[in-house]
Amino acid sequence: MFEKTTLDALPSFLFGHAQNTQGATGVTVVIAPEGATCGVEVRGGGPATRETDLLRPENMIEKVHAVVLAGGSAFGFEASCGVMDELKTRSIGFHLDSICVPIVVGACLFDLAVGENCAPDKKMGKEAVHAAFEKASFVEGNVGAGCGASVGKLLGQQNAMKSGFGMSVLRRGDLVVATLVAVNALGNVVSPDGKVLAGCRNEKGELVDGLEALSFAVEQLSQQTTTNTTLGIVVTNAQLNKAQATKVSSVVHNAYARTIRPIHTSQDGDSIFTFASGETPSSPDLVAAIATEAMVEAIYRAIETAKEAYGLKAKP
Repeated sequence: MFEKTTLDALPSFLFGHAQNTQGATGVTVVIAPEGATCGVEVRGGGPATRETDLLRPENMIEKVHAVVLAGGSAFGFEASCGVMDELKTRSIGFHLDSICVPIVVGACLFDLAVGENCAPDKKMGKEAVHAAFEKASFVEGNVGAGCGASVGKLLGQQNAMKSGFGMSVLRRGDLVVATLVAVNALGNVVSPDGKVLAGCRNEKGELVDGLEALSFAVEQLSQQTTTNTTLGIVVTNAQLNKAQATKVSSVVHNAYARTIRPIHTSQDGDSIFTFASGETPSSPDLVAAIATEAMVEAIYRAIETAKEAYGLKAKP
């Protein structure tokens, strides 16, 4: 029904990573030089988001020029400022007379407990833009916003596992839908039959069911405050308005629920953006259905391509 393809099938967008591997943090940016429609749905209880009010259907701005995913918690918003600065130098943005204001939205995940407790800055944001325009290799694993990502922190960061950045691109006829995700969940990543693929481990290093770990932490009054967040972007050539893009984001959260347990907790800031360039007429329901399947695959790719780092084991 769906054909796998690559990001080259979405020529209206540019994709870039930048990261500090020693510091265990990074930035992922998706750029629409001509602007594109964008919507967002935030489900987690601890979000860190930038300019998402602009994406409400009743508000004025219709075109967004970049979506930024970053580590560093709220400190990571500096990277978006760097993206703005770099886009402005390229005259990409909302134009009013001689003024150019790039419209940049985004979200951050918490990776400060991994590596050297540092955050993306303006320089890293600019580097991600350069990588996008230079069409540098855009890969999966311990890169970009997934550089310091981990999963399964219900019993503390020391019992977590390494995750990363994953993606999937599907085509049906002229319609192309890509999903990009940095998986940094409090819960575990599970297979379709519920088997834990990566996540919380006990003292013996054995994987522990996420709901059991959550129950234990609550009963023992020992649940540690760990901030997490899984951040995703749906990128498509579909023709969508802001309301439809927002609905697509809402539906695609089903992919999170299918693969991460528990999900959307008070300690996650789970968010999904939908970025649509508008070349291909399509039903938003079809876009959402394809994107949901692609996001499931992207989440599994984030686990499969992650490498052991920062004292965190990865899936074998």
